[in-house]
Order: sequence, then C-alpha cells, then structure tokens
Amino acid sequence: MEKTAALASGILQGIGGEKNIQRLENCMTRVRVEVHNDDDLDLPGLKQLPGVSGYVKQGQQHQLIVGPGKAAQVVDAMRALMVGGEATASFDDAESTKAQAKAKYKAPMSDALRQLANVFIPLIPAFIASGLITGIINILKRPDIVGDFATQYPNLLGILGIFGSAVFAIMNILVGVNTAKVFGGSLAMGGVMAGILSSPQLAQITLFGEALQPGRGGVIAVLLVVILMCWIEKRLRAILPGSIELILNPLLTTLITGSVAIVVLQPLGGWISDAIAHGASLAIDRGGLLVGAVLSGTFLPLVLTGLHQGLVPIHVELVQAHGYNALLPILSMAGVGQVGAAIAVLMKTRNARLKKVIKGALPVGLLGIGEPLIFGVTLPLGKPFLAACLGGAVGGALISYWKVATVITFGLSGLPLALTVVTGKVMLYLLGYLVAVIAGFLFTWLLGFNDPEE
Repeated sequence: MEKTAALASGILQGIGGEKNIQRLENCMTRVRVEVHNDDDLDLPGLKQLPGVSGYVKQGQQHQLIVGPGKAAQVVDAMRALMVGGEATASFDDAESTKAQAKAKYKAPMSDALRQLANVFIPLIPAFIASGLITGIINILKRPDIVGDFATQYPNLLGILGIFGSAVFAIMNILVGVNTAKVFGGSLAMGGVMAGILSSPQLAQITLFGEALQPGRGGVIAVLLVVILMCWIEKRLRAILPGSIELILNPLLTTLITGSVAIVVLQPLGGWISDAIAHGASLAIDRGGLLVGAVLSGTFLPLVLTGLHQGLVPIHVELVQAHGYNALLPILSMAGVGQVGAAIAVLMKTRNARLKKVIKGALPVGLLGIGEPLIFGVTLPLGKPFLAACLGGAVGGALISYWKVATVITFGLSGLPLALTVVTGKVMLYLLGYLVAVIAGFLFTWLLGFNDPEE
C-alpha cells in the first residue's frame, strides 16, 4: 500500500495538483486524467514514476498505464490525497521514450471508436465470468476428465449453466443502458429502447407482409436505436417548455424512436449484424493462414492508434450469431508474441531497470494483459515491437488454420483464454500459444535491439 500511495502522490503532483484535475477515472490498467491546463503537466516526470509502464494521450485524456487491478487502487489513493491534502513526493525528470512519442499518435475516428468501446467495457467482468464458467462446465461434462460427474450432479451443472448464460439473456438491455450513458441520454430510456427491440411480442406483429423478429440486429440495432433516442431526447429538451418537458419528452421520445426503430433501424441493424457475423466467419474460414497472420500481426498497431476498439461489437456479434468467437483467439496471439519478445530482451539486456520492468510485466503478460510489455519494453526498443508483431502473426496463422474458437466475447486473453476454448481445440490453442512465444523470441533475437544505457 505504501508503493500505491507514493505512486498516487507522484501522479497527483505531476499533473499539477488537485486544482488542475477536471476528470479522474480508471479502466482495468490505466489511470485516466483530464486536466484544465496541459502546461501544468510534468510529463517527463510522470513517465518515469516507478510503477508507470507507459503513457498514452487520447483526445483530451492523459492515460498512465500502471497495471491490472492497480489502476483502481491508485485512483482511490489519489482521491484520498485530494481530500486529505496535497502530495509532496518529487521525482527526477527524464526524456520521453520512443514508445511514448509513438503512443501519442491518434488515428482518425479513434475518439468515436473509444465511445463505442466505452459501451462494452463495463461489461468485461460479466463476459469474463460467463466465459470461465462455461469453460468449467465443458470440463465437468467430459467423462475422460471427471468421470460420471455430469450424471451424478445434473442440478449443479444446470445452476452453473444459468450463471454462465445470464449475461447473454440481458445483453441488449445492458448495452442499451450503457449506450444512453455514453451518449448522454436517460439510462432508463436506453433500457426501454433495448427492451422494445427484444420483446417477444414483436413476433406476433406483421409489418409489410413479414413477421417482426425479436432481437433482430442484436447489439448493433440497439446501438443505432439508443443513439437516435439520445439525440431526439436532447432536441426535445431544448424546445419543450420546462413545465411539460418532464412528461412529454419521454412520451414523444419513446413513440418517435420506437417507430423509427421498428420500421428502419432494426432491419438495418439486422443487415449490418448479419454482414459482420457472416463476413468475419467467412474470412476466417476461407482465409486460413494468411488471414490469421494479418489479423494478429496488425493488431498491436491497431491498439496503439485506438482503432482496435471498433472490433468490440464484432466480437459480441460473433457470439450472438454462432455461439462462439473465432476472432478472439487469433487476436490474442498478438499479446503472446509480446511475451516471447520480452523474454528475449530479458536474456540479452544488461540494463537493470529494463530487467526489473520485464520481470514485473511478464506475469500479467502471460495472463493476456500486454500493455505493460508494449509500452514499457518492446515499443521503446523499436525492433522488439516489430518482432512481437511477427511472432503474433505466426501464432495467429496457426490458430486460424486450426479453426480454434472460444465461447467468450472479449475481455480475456493469454493463458486464461484456454479455459474458454471450445471442446477439442484446447491443446491446439496452447500449441499455438507456445509457437507464438517461440516465434516472438526468435524474431527478437535475430533482429536485435540497441540496449539502453542505465
């Protein structure tokens, strides 16, 4: 806890103190800060704080990568310091690294895609729990592993099945609420719009000669409808008299948005959803080695630019459409290549600080959280980042060729993902994992790197 408090104190001082903070929050691995005045930031000092493995700027938001679980602890400690007094810790300045300079690049549409991803990020814990529970069920159903457990305890498996599938039963409602939150609408109205699209009573209604389909378009339709709802709600709030706005706004918003949703947006969402699910599946099935290599080999650059966030709805659509996700295991190999590259750097470098960073980042890298390795190790060194991409491409090619798939949508990667891989493909996933590590190691060893001075 002392290290966490020291890090929180250092960050607070580096961003110009409590008065400079406009917004403070965290995700799984990053402390996210928006400030009033960027000139008050001590970026070189922030980047060199012990415990900070990388820095990224997206839009107006400054993001410090501190690692999984630790991000929430650091933000809590910062808030405690903001209430109790001003931080006093000081740290030496240092020049920004090549990794941090590259990480500043913001690709077109990255802000819009970040908003899209923010709809799904709060659902990650539920997806992880669901995937792991489903993986446990698959193991318990195998007589070659647990004998006749399934026949002896059918009720237990039934209860676990409910636990594992619950998130998908209310998926559209959760997405509707989160979309309204991200785009500035009423949360309850967002849930209502999703409820309209998912209502079983739609099947009893015929429109233009065809029966309506409950849930058609999945999360894509929900996103389109709730975004429209937020826009209509804001417009009505601006033009309706205050005395009747509270009553007429939700009424008119529901009637207008619901009508457009049923007639236009749900069919459009269904077409987009089918195109995404079938297109992605067809590309993976037909593309084999080449598609797998391209997807995995280019994923880390997408992460740097923020464009990877646009893949989130695709993951969800694949599971909703097919019951499994063939894209996630391929992309996870990108992080595995990082592991091999980092091991090679660890064996070759003589820089004590770099060794310490690698030893701290490798355990979470094995678990599929690659940001500390990307921003703290491979990207600053240049060539190891390229080698990691190449190693990931080798693993992704094999995973695609073997048609490995998982039951989880997103949020899990690395070795834990093996627990969610469909029956019969687990060993192939682990073999692909091992090959990606070896390939990342060999490419790094052959390409080499300039060992930084202490």
